[in-house]
Amino acid sequence: MKLIVGLGNPGKQYEDTRHNVGFKIVDLFARRANINIDKFKEQALVGEMNFAGEKIMLIKPQTYMNLSGQAVGNIARWHKIDPQNILVIYDDLDLPVGQLRLRVKGGAGGHNGVISTIAHLGTAEFPRMRIGIGRPPAGMDVADYVLGCFLPTERDLIVPVAERAIDALTAWLEKGITAAMNNFSK
Repeated sequence: MKLIVGLGNPGKQYEDTRHNVGFKIVDLFARRANINIDKFKEQALVGEMNFAGEKIMLIKPQTYMNLSGQAVGNIARWHKIDPQNILVIYDDLDLPVGQLRLRVKGGAGGHNGVISTIAHLGTAEFPRMRIGIGRPPAGMDVADYVLGCFLPTERDLIVPVAERAIDALTAWLEKGITAAMNNFSK
């Protein structure tokens, strides 16, 4: 069994913010796979599918970003999912807008949703997909930046990376994180 986790904040007011890129990628993947993410389990919205005979769960934690790990940890423990079979998708300030990076494992890089996920899984050894949102302009508060919407020029970069992210998710499901990383990280 595999788990695809999109990190973000619930609620209409956060829907199109930079911090909700993880939710957006999971939603786009679900739409393409004709999956509804509409069940509520363990503090998350959940959708399920089969892919090549394997059960896949798509989740969007509803605990707000800083507590995302609660839902991820609970679902992983309940279903006995190995951390290596959990792909976490989230925004990254340290990547330019529109860049995508996959990693086998790693640190949190100061991302509170990832810090929470590491704490609740008890390990940093899980694959992740980072979507670049760039740094805020000088003098702008980081929280205001990540909770702000993409500018029109940034949207032009995010749309193609979302398409690549769906292809990368499919590659991860078919061939594993190393193959996906080699083909899709820039």
